[in-house]
Amino acid sequence: MSDGNKPIVVGDYYGSPAEKQVFLRKIFDDTAKSYESIAKWGWFGSGDWYRKNALKRNGVTADMRVLDVATGTGQVARALMTILSDPKQIECVEPSAGMIKEAKTRVPVTFHQSTAEKLPVGDDCFDFLTMGFALRHVDSLDDSFCEFLRVLKPGGKVLIMDVTVPKGIVAKSLFRLYFKHILPIVSMIFTWDRNVFRLMRYYWESMDQMVPVENILDSLHEAGFTTVEHNSLLGCFSEYVAEKQSADPKL
Repeated sequence: MSDGNKPIVVGDYYGSPAEKQVFLRKIFDDTAKSYESIAKWGWFGSGDWYRKNALKRNGVTADMRVLDVATGTGQVARALMTILSDPKQIECVEPSAGMIKEAKTRVPVTFHQSTAEKLPVGDDCFDFLTMGFALRHVDSLDDSFCEFLRVLKPGGKVLIMDVTVPKGIVAKSLFRLYFKHILPIVSMIFTWDRNVFRLMRYYWESMDQMVPVENILDSLHEAGFTTVEHNSLLGCFSEYVAEKQSADPKL
């Protein structure tokens, strides 16, 4: 995860910030076929319901054109398909070729292989932009949020869904026990894949080093977004919502 433009090196997974994206692409390529099932039972089957609910609550409507950034295996894109009129209204950006290959078997949308910092789409193209549980994987908050602002139409909105480690001692201890120990071990038992174990351990460490909420909100403001806010659900789910100023400031 980055703090503004300064990436944090997490554990023993890469030797320098410059190696982060190389590591991420390889680990996601190597685990792409297992990722969907792990994500589903790892969150006790609640993910599909939560994503659809979050999208509707935050203003996605049937006629919008939406860009999903860091789409993974297409979980947010599938939720979008239940709301939008046509899959052609969705475009997805994902750095991992393996993840894109898996996502193409599940969602009939346009894919671009790239990072959040360099979105390969035009200016003022989308009504809504989504990112699901991937903010800690970017190299630069500032560069990513500037790109988000660029590709949104005036009045467009961004919704970033992510996980925040709970603050309470008991809640944090249970959260740590599950994500650092139980989930990685159970994932490896079910997949017999040490890469899956390594990815799940990395997930915990990247969550544990997540940039504070205030820094993320500040970066969204500095990028030029208005009405920036953070909503917390159950003490561990975070939703960052921000709007690009309308072409008519009075609207």
